[in-house]
Amino acid sequence: MTMTVEREISPWGVAQRALVAIGAVLAIVGAAWGSGAFGGTPIEEAADGVLASDATLLAPATPAFGVWSVIYAALAVFAVVQALPTLGSSPRLRGIAWPVLAAMVLNAAWIYVVQREWLAASVGVLAAILVALGFAAARLCRARPASFLVAAVSDAPVGLYLGWATVATVANITAVAAWWLGSDPGDGMPVAVGVLVATGFLGIAMVRDLSISPVLAWTTTATLAWGLAWIGEGRLHGTPEDTIVGWTAIGAAGAIVLTTAVTTVATHVRVLRWARHQRERG
Repeated sequence: MTMTVEREISPWGVAQRALVAIGAVLAIVGAAWGSGAFGGTPIEEAADGVLASDATLLAPATPAFGVWSVIYAALAVFAVVQALPTLGSSPRLRGIAWPVLAAMVLNAAWIYVVQREWLAASVGVLAAILVALGFAAARLCRARPASFLVAAVSDAPVGLYLGWATVATVANITAVAAWWLGSDPGDGMPVAVGVLVATGFLGIAMVRDLSISPVLAWTTTATLAWGLAWIGEGRLHGTPEDTIVGWTAIGAAGAIVLTTAVTTVATHVRVLRWARHQRERG
């Protein structure tokens, strides 16, 4: 026990905790700048509206971006708890501290490059965010969380951020491609449908693999389905309007939610069977 405490209060450990806290502040300040505060340009208006909610068939409707307040709140809680002497010593929190820090810093970097209209760079930054969050999720999947509290602090922010970042990457790549090709907002319906189907299958694979932690699986599902559903809403009731794309997006969201529900039940049944088997052997 003494060795663990000494390791956690070492200068390196203190530096890690401080950097994660600073990263959270940077991400939140960057978000404020990206919303128009501190002289920044709102993301929807930056780069001549390339990333606006009506720029392409795969752009989520404006209300979808309200999810950022939930993601930032979860990241702020993570940053605070991981800095605490006792709760922050959880191996689960410490194991994802660096990748979560990287994702937060990269998020601020994404806002910066969009503000500077470096659109190609924005795709690379989002890809790096996905890599960091994927690495964090992989670490969380090595073992089930010890308690719901630990999962809420560690798994929830990663899941919420991962699900939304997946949708954001799809929308960002589409927007940059449309800008580069000079396409009109309503162009490319067959391609949009294909991308949504692929995203749906990707989401199904993701939540299935994350099922070892129900909190991680469900939070990823929540923001992934949220983003897809708002793409659907934007196409059914907004501009550019496209019924086929709209219902495909909603169908993909529903398929992901259904997969998570079935996987959660199946996992619970396996756990109950294993526990019963252990009791019978004992």
